[in-house]
Amino acid sequence: MAKPRFRDVKQGRVSSAFPSAKSSKRPQAVYPDKRTRSKAFITDSFMLLIPIMYIVFYLVMGGREGFRANMLLGWIDILVPLIFVQIAFIAKTGQTPGMRAYTMRVVNSRTLQPAGFGQIVLRQILAPVSRLFFGWILMFFRADHRQPHEVISRTTLILTDDPGRQQPVS
Repeated sequence: MAKPRFRDVKQGRVSSAFPSAKSSKRPQAVYPDKRTRSKAFITDSFMLLIPIMYIVFYLVMGGREGFRANMLLGWIDILVPLIFVQIAFIAKTGQTPGMRAYTMRVVNSRTLQPAGFGQIVLRQILAPVSRLFFGWILMFFRADHRQPHEVISRTTLILTDDPGRQQPVS
């Protein structure tokens, strides 16, 4: 087979004999920026964390004084249900309410397919530990803004078009 002429390749009449350097086997994704990730986190804090904290403070611990006396047990009572609620949301739809508000989804970082249940559980268990030891700072130095718990669990957040959101009728 003869080598294609440069002019024919450039004008699109013949495909190149050499594969393009731009083509890669890894699917491309659009990653949310730091501000969007932070807004989703704050939204989840108000929608999920605050009700759980209220229940633990006043129904389980009997008030702020009871929480202050057993602070470690109180935080465990807050974080464990929060992790279970977030796992349930992400396992069912791939999103928490804050992620849904900003059209983000948790996916496998290699295939960009929905994350497996084991990945979701590992991600959510490691998230409080990662944030406690300032792992969130890593997102300022990575191009995809992933945090340590996402790197270890091989998950990532991507921006998606949310099919649940109503589109305006033209």
